[in-house]
Amino acid sequence: MIRDKKFYKTFAILTLSIALQNLLTYSVNLADNIMIGRYSQDALSGVSLCNQFQFFLQMLVVGVSEGIVVLGARYWGKKEIKPIPSIIGCGLRFGGGLAAVLFVLALLFPRQLINLMTNDAAVAEEAVKYLQIICFTYIIFAITNMLASSLRSIGIVKIGYIIAGSTLCINIVLNYILIYGHFGAPALGVRGAAIATLVSRTVELLIVIWYLKYREHTLNLTLKKLIFIDNQYMADYVRISLPLLVTQALWGINSIFQTAIIGNMDDSASVLPANSISVIVYQIISVIGYGAASAAAIVTGRTLGEHEDDPVTGIKPVLHTLQIVFVVIGVVTGVVLYLSQWPILMIYNTLTPRAAELTGQFITVLAITTVGTCYQMATDCGFLRAGGDTKFCMINNNIWTWLICLPSAFLSAFVFHFPPAVVFFCLKMDQLGKCPVVYLRIRSFKWIHKVTR
Repeated sequence: MIRDKKFYKTFAILTLSIALQNLLTYSVNLADNIMIGRYSQDALSGVSLCNQFQFFLQMLVVGVSEGIVVLGARYWGKKEIKPIPSIIGCGLRFGGGLAAVLFVLALLFPRQLINLMTNDAAVAEEAVKYLQIICFTYIIFAITNMLASSLRSIGIVKIGYIIAGSTLCINIVLNYILIYGHFGAPALGVRGAAIATLVSRTVELLIVIWYLKYREHTLNLTLKKLIFIDNQYMADYVRISLPLLVTQALWGINSIFQTAIIGNMDDSASVLPANSISVIVYQIISVIGYGAASAAAIVTGRTLGEHEDDPVTGIKPVLHTLQIVFVVIGVVTGVVLYLSQWPILMIYNTLTPRAAELTGQFITVLAITTVGTCYQMATDCGFLRAGGDTKFCMINNNIWTWLICLPSAFLSAFVFHFPPAVVFFCLKMDQLGKCPVVYLRIRSFKWIHKVTR
């Protein structure tokens, strides 16, 4: 175990800063969830369907951003600043292009996309209303988050929770006004929620642009630097990011398939809101685990950059210490998540008894699997990806997703007709199954690759 207090202080600051950003970001979703849920159950289900496309975009942005963080943190550890703006420019090209494609699809084919995930006409109608507006946030969201992640690679994390905090405040106020029609505004329902999110996302981007122009003096990013990049880094970026992008894209598609399975079950009117509520509660409570994974990626990248001549010796104490930290975080998160179900059900007092029952069952499943999530996800994203072992991560994740979880959930739902809680567990069981796989990979040290020039 590392005994240097400075290491723990640095790791704790990074973890808590990123966790706070995630907490504020997910609180926006929770506020939407609660306020729309109190408006109507069909509206809640419709918005939860649209959020699958937002999640898919988020996964793509994560894949693009992690490539920036892996390379940026490694160069930062080597004390080389010059390549980082070119790496960020590479990421913006990929992420912006993907967001533009999703925007066009959602704008032109909203009903066709929604019909893939539900057979409930009332829910689909609410979803289409929401999607036709929320799709205008896609490109804005992608650019904002890639720029914020780029700053995180050099240890600047406070901008993340500044923009997330502004979004939370703006979103709640505008939701209150536009969903229900207060202060003389029309009651727009799901359309009001979408407009509120669009306004808050625009403010986010403006804050990041202001910060880069007036407060950030390390990279000195300018539009010129991001457009006219050094193309020699493009191949490095593609080599690292492409497996990450494929992994995250397939994970996003997996989420849509999961929702399609849940949305087409016989009891979908109760299962959909239960799934929506349990997942957002899980996201809120698990922010420390996700923050620890992002912090571990930064620490690992720096350490490998600093000990490039003998990376194994340099990284061993970090691995041993943080793996123990991940397990402790997972156990604590699972306990808190399990205990949260009763106050949550008091908040969502408009749910039918069946939907409330399923919400409690789904939260219990997540309380069990989150112990595995906090270890394997943090090990995967924090160590393996930061070490440049992105191909192994891609193969491991996709085997579990496409060959194990989705087929077993499909059979459980539509062939054996198991209860919804069993189907839900089948969709999440990879979080436990991947733990021994990533543990053995870490022990081998084959995941450490040279990624910088």
